[in-house]
Parts: sequence; structure tokens; C-alpha cells
Amino acid sequence: MTTPSSPTLVIIRANSGSGKTTTAREVRRRYGRGAALLEQDHLRRVVLREHDSNHIQPVAPAFITATARAALGLGYHVILEGILHTDRYATVLHQLISDHPGRSAVFYLDVSFDETVRRHHSRAEPIPVTAEEMRQWYTPRDLLDVPGETVIPESSTFEDTVTTILHTSGLTHAMPMTPCPRRCRHCADGTKHTWAPVAATG
Repeated sequence: MTTPSSPTLVIIRANSGSGKTTTAREVRRRYGRGAALLEQDHLRRVVLREHDSNHIQPVAPAFITATARAALGLGYHVILEGILHTDRYATVLHQLISDHPGRSAVFYLDVSFDETVRRHHSRAEPIPVTAEEMRQWYTPRDLLDVPGETVIPESSTFEDTVTTILHTSGLTHAMPMTPCPRRCRHCADGTKHTWAPVAATG
């Protein structure tokens, strides 16, 4: 049963080059303080420096979901993004969603391989990977298969995608639940760092 007083969990999944990271960052930017952004690549590559491989028993899935649980437990709305392949992450993500007493919203950006390559090359600072490497990582329609999972097609514009995630997840009207910005003196002056409901744009 969803507990209204609990923070919201948002999971954004997609293949490499789909635009999920840019989308997740914009969702959090529009929400403001009180939402934690957890990026799979940062936690796995930078914090753990672990390879994403089927040939080992990776630590990243447990570490990433434990980090999400910690942030949720401290009152942060959580936006978790990444490829999060189901073969390695489905079990822990299903458990994370099942254990969370608050609202959970899962999104999958369904983008074709050719479009992921095009979007990758249009980045301001493309990651130095080849199209062939991206093809090896690509898994078509790798859905998490949970109730209410929202599939966003590649025809959706960036603005429409961000708006869909904000509105469908309920973040548009979700109040912050952390001391900052609710009780932070920097936010209380009313000139900056304040939280406000995201304006409806569609």
C-alpha cells in the first residue's frame, strides 16, 4: 500500500545514447531541492570503478539500490537513471519497488539503435565510444515489466518526455520532505534555493 507521507521513487531506464541521463537531470532541475539524482554510471564507474559484466558477481546492483533506499529513508524523492539491464538489475529493482511504501513510477525510453547513435553524436561532449560498442550494449525493449511501467517512444520530444515523467510520477505536485528546502535558512529568504511546484506545461 502506498503511504502518502513517503517520498517518491522514479526510475528512468533506457539504452546508452537514448537521452535518459539528460532527461533525468532536467527532471531533477525542474523539481529543485529535495530530490536526489542517482546515476548508474557515476555510482558504478566512478564510485565503485566496477566493470559491468556478466562474468562476475557485480556489486553495483546492490550498491545502487541500497543508495536509493538510504536516500528515500532520509526523505528524499529519488530519481534513479541508467541502462539498468534486466538480466542484472531486475531482481534488485523489483525488490526496491516492492519494499518502498511510497509512490513508485517506472519509465522506459524506447529508442531504436540507430537513433541512440544519432543522439550520442549530437551530444555537446560525446562519450568516446564507437557505434559498434554501443551495439554490443544495446538491448531492444528491455522492459522491467512492473505494473504501470510507462514506455516513452523515441518520437516523444525532450520537453514532452520530461513533462510526462514529472506529471506521471507525481513530482509536479510532490512537496519536499527534507530539511533543505523546508527548514533551510538559505531557502527561507525567499530569493533563491526555494522549491515551487513544477508548472504544468502539457
